Amino acid sequence: MKKIAILGSTGSIGTQTLEVVRENGDIQVLGIAAGSNIGLLEEQIREFHPRLAAVWSAEKAGELRTRIADTDTRVVSGMDGLLEVSIMEDTEILVTAVVGMIGLRPTIEAIKAGKDIALANKETLVTAGHLIMPLAREHHVSILPVDSEHSAIFQSLQGNEKKKVHKILLTASGGPFRGKKEEDLLEIRVEDALKHPNWAMGRKITIDSSTMVNKGLEVIEAKWLFGVDVDRVQVVVQPQSIIHSMVEYVDGAIMAELGTPDMKLPIQYALYYPERRYLPGERVDFWSLGKLEFEKPDMDTFYGLKLAYEAGEKGGSLPTVFNAANELAVRQFLNREIKYLEIVEIIEDCMRAHQNIANPSLEQILDTEAATYDRINSRR
Repeated sequence: MKKIAILGSTGSIGTQTLEVVRENGDIQVLGIAAGSNIGLLEEQIREFHPRLAAVWSAEKAGELRTRIADTDTRVVSGMDGLLEVSIMEDTEILVTAVVGMIGLRPTIEAIKAGKDIALANKETLVTAGHLIMPLAREHHVSILPVDSEHSAIFQSLQGNEKKKVHKILLTASGGPFRGKKEEDLLEIRVEDALKHPNWAMGRKITIDSSTMVNKGLEVIEAKWLFGVDVDRVQVVVQPQSIIHSMVEYVDGAIMAELGTPDMKLPIQYALYYPERRYLPGERVDFWSLGKLEFEKPDMDTFYGLKLAYEAGEKGGSLPTVFNAANELAVRQFLNREIKYLEIVEIIEDCMRAHQNIANPSLEQILDTEAATYDRINSRR
C-alpha cells in the first residue's frame, strides 16, 4: 500500500489525483490540504479518511473541525499546516498541486524529510530550481513531473542517456486565441480566456495557457528538470494536444509521448513510476484523427513566451519576477481589475525594473516576490 499526501486536494490536479487513488485501490491518502473549499474537503475526508487535513484559513479550519468532529482526522491551518502535511512521517510521495509560490516552502521541507515529489506546482522550479534540484540530489529524492508536457519528456527519456539529448520539443495547444493578433485581443473578457479548446484546468492555469505564459513557465521548468539550457527547449504548437512533448537525440531520433488530453495519465505515471498501469478512458484513434498539425508559436502577439525565455536565460531572481508578476496580474484580470493585454505588460514592466540577483536564497526569492507585488499594487 503506497502512502501519499496531497497539497491542493480540492483543485483540478488534486481531485484527479484522488480519482486515480479511487480507481486503483492500493494508495492510502494520509494527508490533504486545501485553500478554502471546506465543503469538498469534508467529502474527501469522509471518503479517504486522512489522518491530517490542512486549510489555509484559520477560520475555515475551525469550521471544518466542527463539521468533521465525528471523524479521526486532525485539522491544521496556515503555512504551518501545509508544512505539517508535507513532512508526515509515513508518507512516501507528496503531490504538490497547489497553485503559486505558496508551494515552495512545503516542497523544500518535504525533500528534506526524504519524500519523493509528484510535482504539479511549476512555480517551485521556475523560481527556485537552483535550490530544489541540488537539494533533491542531496536527499536522494525523486522529482516526478505531473505536468502533461514534462511527464511526456520524462517518459521519452526512459531507456536513454540524458547527455545524448539534442533538444526538447515542448508542445503547446496554442490556447483559445491561437492565430489571433494583438488587435484581436483588445477586448478579451474573462469568459473568453477561460475557454480552453482541449484541457479542463483551473482558472489561473487556463488564463496562463491563453497568454502562453504557461508555456514560458514550462520552458523554465524543463531547464531545471532535465538539465538543459532554455535555448535547447523549443516550443512547438500542436493544436490537437495529442503529442504531449518530444525529445530529439543527437542522432536525430525523436521520441514522443502521445495520448488523449487526460491529466490522469501523468498523475498515475508519477504515483506508480516506474510501473505502468491500466488507465480507463478514451484512446487515440489515428484513423479518425487523420493528421497531426504543427505550428511555430507567435512570440510577437504572445510575447509573454518571449519574456519567459529571457527570464530563463538570465536566471537568478528574474524568473521569480516573471512568475510573481504574472500571478498577481492574472488575479487582477480574473477580478476584472485590468484588461487582458495588461497581464503581459505588467510582467514586462516588473522585469525591466528589477535588479537581478544571481543566486538568490529562499529568503531573497520570497522578498523578490513581495517587491514585485508591491510594484504592481502601487500602479493602482
